[in-house]
Amino acid sequence: MNSEELTFEQAFTQLEDIVTRLESGELSLDESVALYEQGQKLAQRCNEMLDGAELRIRQLGADGTLEPLE
Repeated sequence: MNSEELTFEQAFTQLEDIVTRLESGELSLDESVALYEQGQKLAQRCNEMLDGAELRIRQLGADGTLEPLE
């Protein structure tokens, strides 16, 4: 599944799994580099989703309706 198709929770879980595997020290250099690259993409996707959520929250007014950003 493409990282753009993942929910935040799915991407974060995959990222945690990658970190665990990298920290194990049992991978070859090539495997480690490939996992690191995959982890970077997942981290970027998580950050994008968090930024989008923050923007939506900022746009919400006190009454719960959407307000334009200043």
